[in-house]
Amino acid sequence: MTDRTIYVTHVGVRRRGWTDAMVRDLLGTPDVQGRDPRRWSLTPVRLYLLARVETVERTPEFAGSAALAPGRSAAALAHAERRRAAVLAAVRAEPVEVPRLPGPELERRAVRHRRLLTARSPGPDGESAPPPMSRESLTRWQVSYLRQTLSRYEALLDGLYGETGRGEAERLLRRRLYEAIAAAYPALARECRRRIAVEG
Repeated sequence: MTDRTIYVTHVGVRRRGWTDAMVRDLLGTPDVQGRDPRRWSLTPVRLYLLARVETVERTPEFAGSAALAPGRSAAALAHAERRRAAVLAAVRAEPVEVPRLPGPELERRAVRHRRLLTARSPGPDGESAPPPMSRESLTRWQVSYLRQTLSRYEALLDGLYGETGRGEAERLLRRRLYEAIAAAYPALARECRRRIAVEG
């Protein structure tokens, strides 16, 4: 394994005051890149020689880039805030259209959806008999099915990454979807309210 005492990670470089653009433009390709053997992650480990990082930090190019970094950060934050506000406005304004189904059809689809989720196999006679269920289970499955049919509305969140407003927008969207389901199917309103309370 690489001796980490002479290398610095990408996060470590960022802690030293570098921006991603500075790393890309001034350091370029990492000296070591690969997967961390200690834990599973989609993000590869990027290591830079500490001596090379310190050498670049003494250059006029680094000083010039570092001087511009606070302005870039403020601009990036302002852009992220504008994007967050636009997404929240879109989530609030978008009409939510819940499919209207007769009760027996909604129950059938909810049970089928549940079976697909739990990968249930057909019964011994080859027929797919409904699994034993309570009225509460069926209500939960119906709300889950309807919530899944509304997943296309999650495209409203495109462009919100990381912490900046993503959680707030997700909570608002979930609440709006459950409220729309409750309005379309009053018998499911209690379960929708429960989910709003639990999921935030």
